[in-house]
Amino acid sequence: MKPGIHPDYHPVVFQDATTGALFLTRSTITSSRTIEWPTTTGVQTYPLVVVEVSSDSHPFWTGTRRTLDTAGRVERFYRRYGQRSS
Repeated sequence: MKPGIHPDYHPVVFQDATTGALFLTRSTITSSRTIEWPTTTGVQTYPLVVVEVSSDSHPFWTGTRRTLDTAGRVERFYRRYGQRSS
């Protein structure tokens, strides 16, 4: 591998915004926020990145199903195409 062309790959803590779960992994992403993380050698400071969805809250991995109506898409569909009468 050529030296000097690869991004900085370092430990990062990701936090799920919905559940609050924390994951320590490695990434090239940077953040100005930090968090203290206990390790076997003592407490370390790592960058903290908050994500909207992770495996802890994603419906595929949790087995739950949620319907999200962002920006009134369902209402807009009904206005455009109408509802079927029962």
